[in-house]
Amino acid sequence: MNPEATNYFFRKAAKLMDVSEHMTSLLTTPLREVKVQVPIELDSGEMRTFVGWRIQHDNARGPMKGGLRYHPSVSAEQLLPLASLMTWKTAVTNIPFGGAKGGIQCDPKGLSLREIERLTRKFIDQIQDVIGPTRDVPAPDLNTNPQIMAWVMDQYSKYHGHSPAVVTGKPLELYGSRGREAATGRGLLLVCREILRDIGMSVAGARFAIQGFGNVGSHATHLLHQDGATIVAVCDVLGGVYNPQGLDVAALFDHVKASGTPRGFPGGQPLAPEEVLTVDCDVLIPAAIERVLTSHNAPQVKAKLIVEGANAATEPEADEILEKRGVMVVPDILANAGGVTVSYFEWVQNLQQFTWEEERINAELEKVMRESYERVAQIAKTRRVALRTAAYMVAVGRVGKATMLRGL
Repeated sequence: MNPEATNYFFRKAAKLMDVSEHMTSLLTTPLREVKVQVPIELDSGEMRTFVGWRIQHDNARGPMKGGLRYHPSVSAEQLLPLASLMTWKTAVTNIPFGGAKGGIQCDPKGLSLREIERLTRKFIDQIQDVIGPTRDVPAPDLNTNPQIMAWVMDQYSKYHGHSPAVVTGKPLELYGSRGREAATGRGLLLVCREILRDIGMSVAGARFAIQGFGNVGSHATHLLHQDGATIVAVCDVLGGVYNPQGLDVAALFDHVKASGTPRGFPGGQPLAPEEVLTVDCDVLIPAAIERVLTSHNAPQVKAKLIVEGANAATEPEADEILEKRGVMVVPDILANAGGVTVSYFEWVQNLQQFTWEEERINAELEKVMRESYERVAQIAKTRRVALRTAAYMVAVGRVGKATMLRGL
């Protein structure tokens, strides 16, 4: 992921807000970059050293927050823009966190479960002094899951005492939160409701195409369908299916449960992963990986509305093309903020040592997403800017003001 792409959107908003060069430099420079060696013994008895990072972008508004990913491509250059996105995402939703991101450069598919546990615990040994409930709160990300978060909590607690609030996305049995698994998908549904209402449509009857069928894409598909949406296309990295009349969603989920992928579902015509971006639909939800909407395919997008389920789904050049074509884009820092919002609820529950019911969690999430969208939409209307620029203006304003009030 290119840091300049994220900074492009930041600088576009900062220029409209007359943010000084000094403040611009301050807000684009990470607070801290930690790089550590992570040596472990493999099951074979061989010693191997991995490299891990924790990039802490900003803490002006509260403890830093962001995922841990395990992947061969993990690097400081990849993590920095993702850490900054977390700063803007928590600010636009007005939850009291800053941004961070971290991970280990490894191929988890080539490691046993016991090796991944040793790797996780050793990594926490190396960074335990820079994370914590009031410093930096990790969460699951690419190739990490609730079990790994349980190991993070346990290892950190060996140094600092019982500390469930050090990490979110934990199993329910170890102080995780109800509603967390579906939170990002539910947040997408809530944003779709608000913006479609604004443009004279509704989720019920609107035609949706969804790229990505992991946690975010699958939950969004299920929840949108429950709300009356017509799902015309879905895909994952292996392929997908398109039916302009609408897919049989119940049969689709049965197929995915049996085969592990939407590819090969008989209820429509086969679709390559990139083709879902340009099918005929009302709403496109890219919920897979970053930078899928480019200057090459943006002119072919047929959707009236794009709601970004994935981080950094749209390249700056594509964003400009879509804006000129009148395609509305709800940016990642607003659209997919449901996950970090419910992570915040988990953190609050851990600090209170009190469990919320799922009904309360979903109601609080709806309130946060609705109020966040309304604030961004208001700025977009009054300043006559795109929703992405408006979202950054809200976020940059909040972080900049908090920074100034704390004192430089």
